[in-house]
Amino acid sequence: MDPERDDDDGLFGPTSATWELHTDPMIGPAGLRALVLQALHPLAMHVVAQHSTFKQETWQRLQRTGEYVDATTFGSTRTAHRAAARVRGIHARIRGTDPDTGLEYRADDEDLLLYIHCALVDSILDVVSRSRPAREAVSDETADRYVAEQVVAAELVGVRPEVVPASRADLAAYFEEVRPHLRVTREAREAASYVVAPPMEPKVLLTTPAAPVWFGVASTAVASLPGWARRMYALPQLPGTGPSVEAATTAALRGLRLALVRSAGKVPGVEQSEHRKRAVQRLAEAS
Repeated sequence: MDPERDDDDGLFGPTSATWELHTDPMIGPAGLRALVLQALHPLAMHVVAQHSTFKQETWQRLQRTGEYVDATTFGSTRTAHRAAARVRGIHARIRGTDPDTGLEYRADDEDLLLYIHCALVDSILDVVSRSRPAREAVSDETADRYVAEQVVAAELVGVRPEVVPASRADLAAYFEEVRPHLRVTREAREAASYVVAPPMEPKVLLTTPAAPVWFGVASTAVASLPGWARRMYALPQLPGTGPSVEAATTAALRGLRLALVRSAGKVPGVEQSEHRKRAVQRLAEAS
């Protein structure tokens, strides 16, 4: 794609697996799962804790992250490259000392960016796939194509494409390799608690059902974490065997997706970005 073009369908296009998954109503819950999974990387969590305003601006940070994904997914090629350039610029200015090793770090460290990327890709693929009814199932071919397409997204923020997983098998192998280096720090637990129960203004808490609704959505998203990640966080487990727990979580994800589909356009304050609105409109016109 030509990075100077501003009149195209962007880096992926309407026939891509990326557009299919990123227009799914479960993209939001998938993003919450990704945040909790990303928090297991000690250095990534340290960078957020030391250099981010996540606690003070929880909602704004979540919104900006969503806008970035929308811009790089649905925006023109030029829009995607501009958004990525801004992110790279922010990362380049962030440096510090790793409290565990005493070594200096940069926020644009490739290993760090690669983990953030893989956690997001895994979360979107898992949540969207498990929440869909059988008639709308994500095929194996689409799933592998999605992981391969997302190599471009990793490259945008500065990761060499040759080190990025390009299939579900590669992604699974990556997590097997990185898992020994992950752990639950105090900062990770705090971040996870903010995802599940973010601060809300007293007026919102007292006059709307926002808090219990958010808790239900976020708790379902967190329940969909891989078993090994749930065990690391020592999350409460439903009684029963592993398969029965996973089946219950899948049922909860499907119920949540159905609720989101039925409430589309009816929830005040929840709006799509302009990039996504235009993309969805183009999809509707094409069909």
